[in-house]
Amino acid sequence: MAASTQDQVEIRNRNIVLALCKRLSVDPKIFLDDKVSDLKSLCENVLKSSLIENSDELTKWLSFAETYPVDSEACLKVLDELNGKLIQKSVLVGGGLQTSEADDIVYAVVQLSVIGLSDSDRKKLPHLMRWIDYVQNKDKMSELFEQITINKASFELPVPNVQAKVEVASNVKKAVQGTKDVSPSEVGSTSKKSSDAKEVKGGNGVAVKKKETTAEKKMPEKAAVEEKDKELSVSLLKIQVGLIRKAWKHPSADSLLVEEIDVGEPKFRQVVSGLAKYCTPDQLTNRLVVLITNVKPGKLRDVMSEGLVLCASSEDHTLVEPLLVPEGAKPGECVSFSGYEGKPEDVLNPKKKQLDKITPNLLTDEKGIATFKGIPFMTSSGPCTSSISKGSIK
Repeated sequence: MAASTQDQVEIRNRNIVLALCKRLSVDPKIFLDDKVSDLKSLCENVLKSSLIENSDELTKWLSFAETYPVDSEACLKVLDELNGKLIQKSVLVGGGLQTSEADDIVYAVVQLSVIGLSDSDRKKLPHLMRWIDYVQNKDKMSELFEQITINKASFELPVPNVQAKVEVASNVKKAVQGTKDVSPSEVGSTSKKSSDAKEVKGGNGVAVKKKETTAEKKMPEKAAVEEKDKELSVSLLKIQVGLIRKAWKHPSADSLLVEEIDVGEPKFRQVVSGLAKYCTPDQLTNRLVVLITNVKPGKLRDVMSEGLVLCASSEDHTLVEPLLVPEGAKPGECVSFSGYEGKPEDVLNPKKKQLDKITPNLLTDEKGIATFKGIPFMTSSGPCTSSISKGSIK
């Protein structure tokens, strides 16, 4: 058993050296031939060759790698803890999307454990699996290690109901044909009835307006319904991809953070968000988000806010996270919804409460895809998602 454990430790050390050397474009042979048993010393030697200084965060993850267990049950427990740390993070160090040496080191350590997990165990680690998928593709780890297969969420765009359209066209054709078959006398009678429905003459010859028919009553009702549906359309919202360039704590509210967000405009937008309980400023910096940019600007505790960062929330609101934007989406591009191509309002009218009527239909589905009435939030690089499934979006 001791020999087997030693073999696994040596494999772990070798994998870490390979990952770091690939990242730093350094020949791994000179380190693999070195019989240094201390992992920290080994990694420091690799990093020193490229004149990269170790940060406190990197040292912490080196300690994680050095103490990573061999026993499978203990490994699962550590992976679960790592999954929890990744709830609000895309990468291990910093709050952006740029991987670091820490990500490569930890990936090299956990790769063998994760590749042997069952599907049921993997489903319990959604944040870890998301991170693994990102790192192994971003840093091309499959060139060194066996690729870990990720069962990604899929989505299907709604298929137009062609049969319904055919039936409507057929009914219209029948109605037109029926009109052609009516005799002139029937047409005259119908015309007279229509006229009588509007007004009749009283005994003194004065026209008296008659009570409106049921059909006439329904016309304004139909218009009101159409107007209501228009107000509820997500097309009224201007939802854009933004890159948080800077974030800091609100000067007078512990629950609020302030962000400077690049949405492709000459000037960054300043947005106030109630995320202090769920994210640190560092975790938000350099992170892609989606935000509504046509809300009316206003002050929140004396700080101007010019947008609304959209976040997914669990039912009990213990978990809240900004929606995840797929890699490759560009700051400033608009999020689209198939079938809702209307022009957004220049500025939403708070008195109409348009946002209040639309947000109840913004939800994440069972696969974590952000949707409006089941239609995905689409960017040029795919749908926006969240690690929170069946959650509300506000």
